[in-house]
Amino acid sequence: MMSKLRHWISSPNGIRKIINVYGPYVGAGVRVTQIADDYSSATVEMKLSWYNTNYVGTHFGGSLYSMVDPMYMLLLMNRLGKDYIVWDKSACIEFVRPGRGTVSAHFEVTEEKLQEIIQATADGKKYLPEWDVNIVDEQGETVATVRKVLYVRKKQQPGEPG
Repeated sequence: MMSKLRHWISSPNGIRKIINVYGPYVGAGVRVTQIADDYSSATVEMKLSWYNTNYVGTHFGGSLYSMVDPMYMLLLMNRLGKDYIVWDKSACIEFVRPGRGTVSAHFEVTEEKLQEIIQATADGKKYLPEWDVNIVDEQGETVATVRKVLYVRKKQQPGEPG
C-alpha cells in the first residue's frame, strides 16, 4: 500500500493533484492543468475571481507571479533526479498589460536545455540556467513575462574529493 501511495505522489498526475490543493495555489485560484509524463512540460491557469483581483479589477500581480513560481524548479528536479540540487535563485516579472479573464502559462524543459545543464554541472560546479515564460490571456496576448533563474549543482558523491 505504501509503495503505491509513494508512486502516486511522485507521479506527474499525483504531483499535479497535490499542487492543486496546496494552500498558496488554492488561495490564488491557480490550477495546474498538465504535467508531462516525463516532466518536460507543464501548464497552469488562473481564472479571474474576487480573491485574486486587484483594486482596479484585474489580476493581482502577486497571483500572476505565484502561477509560475515553483514550476521550473519542479520540472527540473524531476528531470535531473536525486543526484542534483535544484533551487530557485531569482525571478523578475514584467507586467505588460492588465490581465482579465483566464490567464495561463506553459513551461518547457527541452532535452537540449537539460543536456546543457548536465554538461555545465558535470564537474560539480553550480550552474544558473534561465528561462523566460509568458503569462497569456485567452486571446494569447502576453499579460506578463517572468524570467526565472535556478541554481543547479550536481551533488557530491560519497568518496569524491570536496
